[in-house]
Amino acid sequence: MNFEAALAEVLPPGALLLEDEAKRPFECDGLSAYCAMPRVVCLPETAAQAREVLRICREHAVPIVPRGAGTGLSGGALPLREGCVLSLARLNRILEIDVANGVAVVEPGVRNLAISEAAAVHGLYYAPDPSSQIACSIGGNVAENSGGVHCLKYGLTVHNVLGVKLLLADGELLELGGKVLDAPGLDLLAVVNGSEGLLGLVMEVTVKLLARPPVAQVLLGAFASVTAAADAVGAVIEAGITPAGLEMMDRLATRCAEEFAHAGYPLDCAAVLLCELDGTAEEVAEQGAEVAAIFRRLGATEVRASQDEAERLRIWKGRKSAFPAMGRIAPDYYCMDGTIPRRELGRVLTRIAELSEESGLPIANVFHAGDGNLHPLIAYDANDDAQLRTAEAVGTRILELCVEVGGTVTGEHGVGVEKLDAMCAQFSPAELAAFHRLKAAFDPAGLLNPGRAVPSLARCAEFGRMHVHSGQLPHPELERF
Repeated sequence: MNFEAALAEVLPPGALLLEDEAKRPFECDGLSAYCAMPRVVCLPETAAQAREVLRICREHAVPIVPRGAGTGLSGGALPLREGCVLSLARLNRILEIDVANGVAVVEPGVRNLAISEAAAVHGLYYAPDPSSQIACSIGGNVAENSGGVHCLKYGLTVHNVLGVKLLLADGELLELGGKVLDAPGLDLLAVVNGSEGLLGLVMEVTVKLLARPPVAQVLLGAFASVTAAADAVGAVIEAGITPAGLEMMDRLATRCAEEFAHAGYPLDCAAVLLCELDGTAEEVAEQGAEVAAIFRRLGATEVRASQDEAERLRIWKGRKSAFPAMGRIAPDYYCMDGTIPRRELGRVLTRIAELSEESGLPIANVFHAGDGNLHPLIAYDANDDAQLRTAEAVGTRILELCVEVGGTVTGEHGVGVEKLDAMCAQFSPAELAAFHRLKAAFDPAGLLNPGRAVPSLARCAEFGRMHVHSGQLPHPELERF
C-alpha cells in the first residue's frame, strides 16, 4: 500500500489533504517570505490518529513537520516538499481545570487565550500572553517557548508549564512532569520547551494557573529620545520594581499602532514605555508613584496612568496590534527576535537605526524592554527580491549584534529556518554537535522537522567563509541533520 493510501485508512474524511488548493493554507507559517507545498497535510482529530500518522510516516521514511496554529514567525512549520505536515489544531479540548491544584490540562490545539477564558470563572488565568494569543495554540507555545508582554514578571512558557505528554518518533508516549512540583524521572521539561518539533509531538500540556491580581494599572511614559527611554527601563529594574510588563515602542511603531488601534498614544515623542504594575491597590499606588518619578527624572515629556480597566486594555491593544499595524507602511515585514542585556538597549537601538538608514528599509522597534527581548520589524516589499535579500541581511546583522553585546539570537520566536545562520554566529561546532546528539537521542531516524533550529556543521563552515556584511547571505535552505 502506498503512503497516501495508508494515511487515508487511518484518518477520517476531510482530514487528509492531497490537492494543492487544499494544502495551500499550510505552505507557510507566520514567516510568509518562505513557502513550500508539502506532499500531504494530515489533520488528526485524536491522539490515536496522530500516532498512526507518525507510524505510517516512519514506515515510509517520510519526514514530518509538526504544526499548530501556524502563527510562528521563524519558519519552524515551513513544509518540506517531500514531507507530511502533521497539524494538531483539531486536538483542541480543555481536559480539566483543576482549581484545587491551580492547573489546567489541555490538548495541544487549545488556543492560548481560551485557557484564560475557561479559567476566568474561577478567578484564575494563564499568564503567558503572546501578541497572537487569540489564535496561537498551546502546543506551538511549548514548541517555541513563547512569551508575551507579561513575561517579565510571570515568565515564559517554560516557567508556566508543569507537565507535557510527548509522542516520540518511534510511537512511545513520554510523560514529563505533571501536577506536582517534583515529578518522578529526569527533569526534561526545559528540553521540550523550545524544542521546535525536533524531539516529539506535544500531545497534552499541564499549565500553571494564577489568581488574577486585585488591581492592574499601566503607566505610559513618553520620551524625547530612545536612549532616555532605554535608561528608564534599567532604572525601574534597578529600583527593585518588577513590573508585570515593561514594553517599549519607538516613534515609527507608536505611529503605526496608534493609527491602527487608536489607543491614545502620544505621537510627538521618540519612544513610549508601557509599564504595567499589578497587586494590591496599595502596592500598585506606591510603585506607580515611584515609576512615574523615575520616568520624569530621566526626561519623560509625559507620564500618565490608566484610570480604569477599559483604558488599560486599550493601551495594551495598541501594543499587541503593532505587528499587523506595520501593513500601513509596507506590504511585508521581517520580524526579528534577539535578546540583549538591558544595559545595552540604547547602544543596540542606535545601531539598528543606522542599519535602517544604510539599507533604506524602515525598521520599527516594538519589544519586551524589561527582559531585553527585541522585536525589530524590518518593513519591505516581498515582490522585490532585492528588498527581501536586504531585509534578510539586515536581520542577520541585528542578531549578530545581539550576540556581540552578550545576548542571544532568539528570545521567544524560535530559530526555525530563519535564524540558522545566526546560530552559527552564536554557537561553536562542539556546542552544535551536542545539540545534534540530543536530537538523535529522541529521534534517531531524523524524521521530525529535519533541517530546523540547529544548523548542520557544514552549513556553519560555509557561513564562516562568507562575509556577513556583504548582504549576500545564503537563503535559509532546508537541509537534513
